Amino acid sequence: MSEERPDRESMEYDVVIVGGGPAGLSAAIRLKQRAAEKGEEISVCVLEKGAEIGAHILSGAVIDPIGLTELIPDWKEKGAPLETPVTDDRFLYMGPAGHLRVPNFIFPPLMSNHGNYIASLGNVCRWLAQQAEELGVEIYPGFAAAEVLYDRQGRVIGVATGDMGVGREGEHKSSFTPGMELLGKYTLIAEGVRGSLAKQLIKKFELSAGREPQKFGIGLKELWQVPAANHKPGLVVHTMGWPLSNDTGGGSFMYHFGDNYVAIGFVVHLNYKNPYLSPFDEFQRYKTHPSIRPYLEGGKRIAYGARAITEGGFQSVPKLIFPGGALIGCSAGFVNVPRIKGSHNAIATGMMAADAIADALAEGRAHDELTAYPEAYEGSHVYQDLKRVRNVKPLWTRFGTFLGVGLGGFDMWMNQLFGVSLFGTLKHGKPDYASLDTAAKSQPISYPKPDGVISFDKLSSVFLSNTNHEEDQPVHLTLKDPAVPIAYNLPTYAEPAQRYCPAGVYEVVRDEKGDNPRFVINAQNCVHCKTCDIKDPTQNINWVVPEGGGGPGYPNM
Repeated sequence: MSEERPDRESMEYDVVIVGGGPAGLSAAIRLKQRAAEKGEEISVCVLEKGAEIGAHILSGAVIDPIGLTELIPDWKEKGAPLETPVTDDRFLYMGPAGHLRVPNFIFPPLMSNHGNYIASLGNVCRWLAQQAEELGVEIYPGFAAAEVLYDRQGRVIGVATGDMGVGREGEHKSSFTPGMELLGKYTLIAEGVRGSLAKQLIKKFELSAGREPQKFGIGLKELWQVPAANHKPGLVVHTMGWPLSNDTGGGSFMYHFGDNYVAIGFVVHLNYKNPYLSPFDEFQRYKTHPSIRPYLEGGKRIAYGARAITEGGFQSVPKLIFPGGALIGCSAGFVNVPRIKGSHNAIATGMMAADAIADALAEGRAHDELTAYPEAYEGSHVYQDLKRVRNVKPLWTRFGTFLGVGLGGFDMWMNQLFGVSLFGTLKHGKPDYASLDTAAKSQPISYPKPDGVISFDKLSSVFLSNTNHEEDQPVHLTLKDPAVPIAYNLPTYAEPAQRYCPAGVYEVVRDEKGDNPRFVINAQNCVHCKTCDIKDPTQNINWVVPEGGGGPGYPNM
């Protein structure tokens, strides 16, 4: 039962930005910088669904400072938390019992991490928010943008936040507060990977027409505090190989920084084939490797989280603009997959869109297409960054880790030295949800039981993510057809949602005799990674925003 919608209040701005990550905050800062240059005023608001800025930010992160230097040249003097420069950059190919170190000279210069910084991207965003507020940007954390607003011509004129105080069945509780309309001359979508509004806009305006399907990975991360003897400040280690099979893309990262912190994580490309694969359990198994375990021994795991990553790159970037706004940052998919970096491109694209808006507002325009933004992108270092590595992902997919990555390295060198590729621009082919083999064709995977010291279970991990949702609210993980998980996904794919979700959200529960399976959604556990929305083989799960402020609360992640 749902009740009639009450009238919503509205607030008007020049620019409304959805998402308080690096792209959205950089766009806000740039807009205020441009206004200050001319002695004018541009009103800007940023909506953030997390309880605070940075609460939902999850990244490795080794940060290339190129974007930040362009945005705030004196970021060091202003205390930006890029605290640990990279001093030791290693790449390992893992076997079950040992590893082979790949010499650094084999990699093209763009793969070098020297000159980059190890940091918490969440803390960088908190710092960016301070810079934005000092410039007069209005930031509203705890408000989830739930709806795109259009005028009669179909142009985007802003967004509406979700209603608060709605019960599980849609009834209004005593705490009910209707959502608010935030109206803008332009609206920037900076939700991050697989944002719910970006998904709607891409479909409505056919922004992916003529592009390759977007590709994704899932990144899982833990933050450890280790004994000083185990800590190597500035050490960056990337691996591929074990525990993943050759036909499953992915790898790991380990970064030493700060107060004896080790950020350790694992990425699995979501075009994997085996429905029995569990990215979470692959990560836990990886940490027990004799080349990795010694770094963590005697340490304490203090945080956990997971997030999808855009991996389609150059050939999957959608049309960036629509009437009334634009996609920036990971909403459009600017991650450089082999570098495992995207924040520098998020900052840069936020700035490009902001420049296009500042010029449009100066001309008295509103709600039209910001054509200057894609033009700037095509002439930018972001475009070149993605173009040089465009074939790494499709080669990896076609030829597996061992041969595919070698071919990808060769292709990057060709682009580096000669500006061309012998492969042209390869296609990705099918979307990730279409890549699963059936259970009948697949081999079940037996994962070791967690030891509670180095490896852990999902529920104790979710506890460390500080995830919280108001229990009595509509489930934000919606099923287009509630019958599909048991009637089709279970017999066909052994219901992979039980395994691809890194937070124990989805369960198949049976009675005492092992019969009568039921599909259970533990929405309170959701860490907002979006993997279910991406990998469900029938595309039956649709992730929508929960009540504002819900979700993880990541510290130093």
